[in-house]
Amino acid sequence: MRVIDDNGENLGVMFTREAIEQAAEVGLDLVEVSPNVDPPVCKFLDIGRYKYETQKKANEQRKKQKTQEIKEIKMRPNIDDHDYDTKMKKVVEFLEDGDKVKLTMRFRGREMAHGDLGMAVLRRVQEQTAELAKVEAHPRMEGRQMLMVLSPK
Repeated sequence: MRVIDDNGENLGVMFTREAIEQAAEVGLDLVEVSPNVDPPVCKFLDIGRYKYETQKKANEQRKKQKTQEIKEIKMRPNIDDHDYDTKMKKVVEFLEDGDKVKLTMRFRGREMAHGDLGMAVLRRVQEQTAELAKVEAHPRMEGRQMLMVLSPK
């Protein structure tokens, strides 16, 4: 096995027993760093400190990782222009934050007969967010509501 000391210097290829004895003289452990190469690479390390450092790195990676959430915006087919603009600001904000947006068009009573109005509103949303987002799920009816999902590009 190829052995590297605690200063990062290559000690060369040696037998396992010799390497363990040399590590014990220095007061460190012999840790296999790359087992899949020929010959395997081992290093003199303090195993407790090594585990602590790898755990710390894993925690840092987990902190930096952003989970993608699905935000929902609810609308009605006969939505007013100002209300529409307000909801569009939130849609753009969610997309810029990297979240998916689920648009729900709710129909009540006789509005069910005018599904084309709801489809027109969702198409308008799709056109306005064309450069920011792609349509992950095209508008479809589910019971008394029409759903569409946008995801950031």
